Amino acid sequence: MSDTPIYILERTFDAPRELVWRTFTESELLSHWYGPGVETVIHELNVTPGGVWLNEMKMGENSYYQRAEYLEVEAPGRLVWLHSTADAEWNIADNPMMPNWPKVLMTVVTFEENDGKTNMRLTWEPHESSPEEIEVFSQAIAGLDQGWGKGMEMLAELLESLQSG
Repeated sequence: MSDTPIYILERTFDAPRELVWRTFTESELLSHWYGPGVETVIHELNVTPGGVWLNEMKMGENSYYQRAEYLEVEAPGRLVWLHSTADAEWNIADNPMMPNWPKVLMTVVTFEENDGKTNMRLTWEPHESSPEEIEVFSQAIAGLDQGWGKGMEMLAELLESLQSG
């Protein structure tokens, strides 16, 4: 086990696992909760090993690009991808808003069903990062709940509306 810092987000959703899985793997659902406070445009979402997720977050006239490459897809229980900031041509790039942010984050998301609810666990860990990038990530961990937390609130609302409709 390394001493690399790891961000851990755990949430229980009042929804079956297959439905929560869909909100992570179908672009029309993912775009509703990912990137709170911005317009999320998913240019490509190929949830297969070796497939990519190309994501643009529009903030007025500005755009922030991300790319993910899926390493493992075990429906409906586990997703593993390499998550990166990208340039407009989808090449891995430095984060323009946070100097020395890790170029690549290993992301692991698991979904476990328990009495009709789903326990979701997401981890983010710097991947092949420099000591400076690891330090910046370590210092940012406490603040990551703000963005991810708002996204999880939006996801819970989406799941509720999907089940009541």
